[in-house]
Amino acid sequence: MKKTVYIIGHKNPDTDSAVSAAAYAKLKQLLGFDNYVAARAGHLSPQSEYIFSRFKVNLPEYIPDLIPKTAYYMKDKCDTVSENVSLWQAIGDMDTKDYKVLPIVDEKGTYCSLLHYNAFAKDVLKIMNPDHKSAITTSVDLVKTTLNAQPIIVKNGSTLMKCGIILGTSQLTTFKELMNAHKSENMIVITGNRDDIQEAAIEGGAKLVVITSGFVLKKELREKAEKKGVSVLISPYPSASTAMLIPYATPVSAMADATVKPIQAEDTVTRIRPLLQQSASRSLPVVNKDNKVIGLISESDLLREPNVEVILVDHNEITQAVEGLEHYKLLEVIDHHRLGNLATKYPITFINKPVGATATLITNLYREHKVSIPINIASILLCGILADTLILQSTTTTDIDRETAEYLSNITNLDIQKLGEDLITAGSRIGGRSASEVIHQDMKEYSQQKESYTVSQIEVDTPDEILKRKKEFMDELEIERRSRKALFCALLVTDITSLSSILLFEGDEHFIPYLTFPKKEENVYYLKDVVSRKKQLIPLLSELVDHYAQ
Repeated sequence: MKKTVYIIGHKNPDTDSAVSAAAYAKLKQLLGFDNYVAARAGHLSPQSEYIFSRFKVNLPEYIPDLIPKTAYYMKDKCDTVSENVSLWQAIGDMDTKDYKVLPIVDEKGTYCSLLHYNAFAKDVLKIMNPDHKSAITTSVDLVKTTLNAQPIIVKNGSTLMKCGIILGTSQLTTFKELMNAHKSENMIVITGNRDDIQEAAIEGGAKLVVITSGFVLKKELREKAEKKGVSVLISPYPSASTAMLIPYATPVSAMADATVKPIQAEDTVTRIRPLLQQSASRSLPVVNKDNKVIGLISESDLLREPNVEVILVDHNEITQAVEGLEHYKLLEVIDHHRLGNLATKYPITFINKPVGATATLITNLYREHKVSIPINIASILLCGILADTLILQSTTTTDIDRETAEYLSNITNLDIQKLGEDLITAGSRIGGRSASEVIHQDMKEYSQQKESYTVSQIEVDTPDEILKRKKEFMDELEIERRSRKALFCALLVTDITSLSSILLFEGDEHFIPYLTFPKKEENVYYLKDVVSRKKQLIPLLSELVDHYAQ
C-alpha cells in the first residue's frame, strides 16, 4: 500500500477527538496531501454519531489497533499470470520485470500457486534428466508460442496432453522401432529436413511433428498428416535449441509451487513471519477475501519502514493511544491536555495549548494556513468546541474558544446555544444503553507513580437515572478495575443544568481513605462546580495518587 498517514484520536474517542481527526485530515488533503486519513481507535458515542450524520461528514476510519500487519509492509503492485500460459512466457516476464516470484491465477483471477526459481529449477531438472524417462504436459498452441513456430497443421491446439519427446536424428529403422515402442503414448517428434523421419512420425501416429531450422513439409506429407490428425509446426531454431525449448512449453501451473498458501492483508506480522521462513522463496502472495491476489510480501519487506505514519490529536499519553503506536513514526501531536509520558526518537511537530478543545486548535490551523473551511467541516468543528466546553460554560473555556466558536458560527450560520443543546441532548441519553457502553464511551486511562487508573465521563441533564442504576455501574467499574489491575476506576457524571458532578468510584480499599470529596452515598461523591475532567478532577486525583504512593 502507498504511504498512509493516520490522524487518530484517543481510545474511546469523544466528540472533540473524532471531529479533530476528521477536520485535520481534511485540512491536509486541501493542502495537497491526499494520503492523510482520519481514523478512530474506538466506537463513537451517540453524540458523535449524531454530529457526523447531521452534517453529512464521513466517519473516521475504524482502526481498533495498529499492531503491525501485512498491509503495512507489502508491495501492492503485483502482476499475475494465467495458469494456462507457457512457462517460457512466465519466466520471460519475471526476467523482464526483475521479479523473483510470480503468482499464478485461474481464469477467474483466483490464486492457484506461486512460480519461483527454486520450484522451476527443480521441476525442469526432472524433465531434462537424461537418466530418467519423463514426459511434459503441454499443448500444440503452447509449443507454437514458445518456439515462435509457424503453424502448418494444428489439431486441437489448446488441448493439454502429457507427451514424450523423440528426436528424429537416428537411422530410419531405429527411429521406427522407437516409435513402435511408444505407440500407446502421445509423442512430439523433433526432426530436421529428413522426409523419411517426417513420414515415419506421421505414419507412427505422433501427436505433433516439429520440423526445425525453418525447413518445410512436402505437400504429399502434409496431406498424410491432415488425414492422420497430426499437427505440424516449423521451428525457426535448429534441433538442439528446439529440443531445449520445448520443456518450457508446459503450462506455468505445472511448474509452480502449489504448496505456498496465500495470506491476507489483515494478518499480523507475528503470524506471517514463520510462514515466510518456511517459504522456499521467502515470499508470500497476499489475497483478499475472494482469494484474488492484491500484493506480495517478502522477508526483506519486513526490514524496511512500514507504509504507515501517525498524527495524534486530542491526547498525548501513551496509555490513551491506539495499541501498537510504538511501531510507527509519529509526525505530529495536536492536543490541549496535560503532558503525558510520550517520547520520540526524533523531533516532531507538537502543538499543545491550554484551550477548551482540540477543535479550537484545528480551526485556527485552517486560518493560519489561509485555507477556507468547508461548511460541513466548520459545523463539526463548532460541535467539537461546544461538546468539550459544555457550550462554552466549562472552566476550561478560554477567550480563544469563544472567539473561535463565534467565527465558526458565522461561517455556518448555526446558533451556538441551540446547537449546544442539541448536542447535550444527543449525548446524554443513556436509556437502553448498558453500563459498560456508557463507561467505555469516553474513558481515559492515566499512569502515575507506577499506578494506573481510569476516569470516564458523561454529561447528562440529570444524574437520577445513573443513580437508579448505581449497582450496575459500580459492578462494571469493578470489573474494569480488576481486568486492568488499576488503582481505581471512576465515572464522572456531569449535570449540565447545575454545572456540578457526581463521581462513582470503585477503587483499592487502601486508597479509598485518601479520598477527601464530599460523600453523597456509598461509592458516590458530590463535586460542586466540577465539570471538567481534564482541568478540575484529574489534578485533584493526581495529587491524591502522589500522597498514596509516598
